[in-house]
Amino acid sequence: MKLGKDTNINLTIETLGLIIFFIFSLAAMWITLQGDIAEARELPKPTDPEITRIEFDMKDQLIRQTIMSTQEDVTEIKDDIKLIKQKLYE
Repeated sequence: MKLGKDTNINLTIETLGLIIFFIFSLAAMWITLQGDIAEARELPKPTDPEITRIEFDMKDQLIRQTIMSTQEDVTEIKDDIKLIKQKLYE
């Protein structure tokens, strides 16, 4: 393919319309995005959430319960493994 003075490009009105529509759509999205960014910059910055002592205690208690539950599960699994080994080697 060679481009030069004699190169002809055939565009239909439909194709030209689609190209123009695409360019206007991109421009509209860009303008909308820039407006949203400007609006977001004007919004106040979010404050850090304050964790109360009650909330901390509740989370701590939940974590401790989870650990104890997991420890009990591990103990049960170890017991099951011992039983399986005994049955296997009998």
